[in-house]
Amino acid sequence: MFPGPLINATTNDVIHVNVFNNIDEPLLFTWNGIEQRLNSWQDGVSGTNCPIQPGKNWTYEFQAKDQIGTFIYFPSINFLKAGGGFGPIRVNNRPVIKIPFPKPEAEFDLLIGDWYLKSYEEIRSLISNNSTANDSSPDKILMNGKGSYFDNDSRVFESFTVTKGKTYWFRISNVGTAWSVNFRIQNHRMVLVETEGSYVNQMALDSLDVHVGQSYSVLVTADQEEQDYYIVAAPKQINATGTSNLIGVAVLRYGNSVIPPRGALPPGPDPFDIQFSVNQAKSIRWNLTAGAARPNPQGSFNVSNVTLSQSFILQSSIVEINGEFRYTINNVSYVTPETPLKLADAFANGGNGVYVLDKFPTNSSNVEAVNGVFVASGIHHGWIELVLKSDLDIIHTWHLDGYSFFVV
Repeated sequence: MFPGPLINATTNDVIHVNVFNNIDEPLLFTWNGIEQRLNSWQDGVSGTNCPIQPGKNWTYEFQAKDQIGTFIYFPSINFLKAGGGFGPIRVNNRPVIKIPFPKPEAEFDLLIGDWYLKSYEEIRSLISNNSTANDSSPDKILMNGKGSYFDNDSRVFESFTVTKGKTYWFRISNVGTAWSVNFRIQNHRMVLVETEGSYVNQMALDSLDVHVGQSYSVLVTADQEEQDYYIVAAPKQINATGTSNLIGVAVLRYGNSVIPPRGALPPGPDPFDIQFSVNQAKSIRWNLTAGAARPNPQGSFNVSNVTLSQSFILQSSIVEINGEFRYTINNVSYVTPETPLKLADAFANGGNGVYVLDKFPTNSSNVEAVNGVFVASGIHHGWIELVLKSDLDIIHTWHLDGYSFFVV
């Protein structure tokens, strides 16, 4: 099944997922955006969990505690995400808490991601051996695992059937490995209502930038003539035009339509205009009056009143280490130890050389670029300020696993 099955839960549900590893290498799944309160070892990333070995299975058990929203799951190690294995997660409001907009006619999950014609093993090898960017760049964009409407190599393309006059909830996620995308629907405006567990002030959009790992909810009203319309996901910072396979194209189909989509694809912003992405992201505001996981309004907690316990300054860069180019944070390229950090912490407090706590600086760059296990200490119940800095000339997505955060 590609993409994977929907995990459809409600606030505070306890979720059990039994994963069987039928591939020939170790496997871990991460539940992107689920906070994993007091059970971080259930999040399948290399720092917290031992990989599931080939031929074995593992049951993840976690609670969607005090959460609502649109999320995804995917394999987290060894570039396995590039081979698929991802799927959607919905965490619905409890019945006693109304969503802050009229109930839509239906909900659609839309997973958008870049895709390679080479196997993930080949791409992984190319990246490890410092291949050129062209050798290891994606070849196309898929929507729910299906190729473009214009792709002659695709047997099927994705389509969504709607009824004129009705409103639909699209839960959009970027499950790719490299490319941010601009999402748009021909002749239809979208209303942004939620992003990764928070309801936002509703805003009408002609297009929406969705970066790797991000999830958004938009409402789309079928208010046009009854025919088919293009749904477009175009890569950012890539010169893809017309009906290029680098552009993902699906179809919005009115139920009584006998007219295929026609005309040019709807135009979007300049894919090289980074300021468009920045301005759009900065325009998104938390809905302070809506209830979400709890009846009290989201805005009843005022983050501006907190007292900071620590400040981290994290600088991303690309450097050469031992003849190989590596991404680094504060001049340290992370090395995954054989023993998961949580296991080492529980049994030996990081002993036996698994890691050294606070070995590397958290507010400046290490003097020399090195490979290392970068583990920083935090203050329990404290508030941490993260300053994210980047001199890279690409869009770079940050993910804080197991936590929500406020952009200030």
